[in-house]
Amino acid sequence: MLTFPLAFFSAGWLSAIWPPAVMLGGLIFLHELGHFIVAKRMGMPVEVFSLGFGTRLVGFKWRETDVRLSLLPLGGYVKLAGFNPEEPAAEDPHGFLQQPVWKRQIFYSGGIIANLLVAFMLLWVIGVNGARVVKASAKAGSPMLVDQVLKGQPAEAAGLRPGDELKRIGTVAFPAGTWEQAVAFIQSHPDQAVPFEVIREGKTLDLTVTPRNEGGVGKVGLAPVPAELQVERRPFQVGDLWTGAAFSATRMVDLTKNVFGFLGQILTFKAHAADVAGPIGIMKISAQAAKIGWETFLSMMALISLELAIFNLLPIPMLDGGHMAVLAYERFRRKDLTLEFKEKLFTGGFLLIAGLMAFVLFLDVMKLRK
Repeated sequence: MLTFPLAFFSAGWLSAIWPPAVMLGGLIFLHELGHFIVAKRMGMPVEVFSLGFGTRLVGFKWRETDVRLSLLPLGGYVKLAGFNPEEPAAEDPHGFLQQPVWKRQIFYSGGIIANLLVAFMLLWVIGVNGARVVKASAKAGSPMLVDQVLKGQPAEAAGLRPGDELKRIGTVAFPAGTWEQAVAFIQSHPDQAVPFEVIREGKTLDLTVTPRNEGGVGKVGLAPVPAELQVERRPFQVGDLWTGAAFSATRMVDLTKNVFGFLGQILTFKAHAADVAGPIGIMKISAQAAKIGWETFLSMMALISLELAIFNLLPIPMLDGGHMAVLAYERFRRKDLTLEFKEKLFTGGFLLIAGLMAFVLFLDVMKLRK
């Protein structure tokens, strides 16, 4: 059922536009929808539900809520009645500031929960589909992609990355050659420089890998995967739902560990600039993932959704986690922070986030120039 829309949208310029629109726009919309649903369920009046910031482009009125699409699509917001203490609506008994702390905490967590649920559901779909596989083999002439690069091994030292398309290893050219032939070539050249030709983001790179000598056998610490598989599946069974749920939960844990591990690398200045992707980078990645197949696209979308949840959970002012941290601190000290201090705190958070966005956009642009 998911093959048709991908095939339909794969022609022409539309194939470069719809993947990032669905991935970024869809995930942001679902994040804000989480806030909106929580607010409605708890009886909080919502004045504005906007996808994007800035000038209102189009929209409609739903009860008391102005549902709109705004000029700048990279973001969104839900505006509640009584949210601003300087407005007359701040004294509204149903307004946001008059709600108990636990309700306000749940409101801020609504978007995070939505992103976590979206990631789980997308991975669940992939897991259910994978449970039906009875046989998988590489299609004839399928490109070979780097799937895993082991830490501390020659392949990592040479600069190979997951997602690279292998075109040549020594004298073995792909897709005419086989991975078995490449392994034999690598094993027969321990401690000798082996040329690798790969394609990364549409550009051909020439790398040199020197296989580690392990008992006279060369090893590089690299695992590939065919880009195209011939898959046979059995009919759906009810048990596949449980298998898919288990796969999703396990995958969520693994991805969460990877995200926090990468955040640790950023904080310790061990991350590479090439590994950081902003909106432009995500647009490119989403378009590439859609070309590979719907499972790859949904898997990437689940990862981005999980990253959005974790990022918004961070205790940075202006983010959901920042608001939750301020509420928790005020509850702990049993006294609200002054309005002036909060304005300075959240202004600082806004400047920090704006600076980070500008930095990752700069990195994206620099990558495009290479």
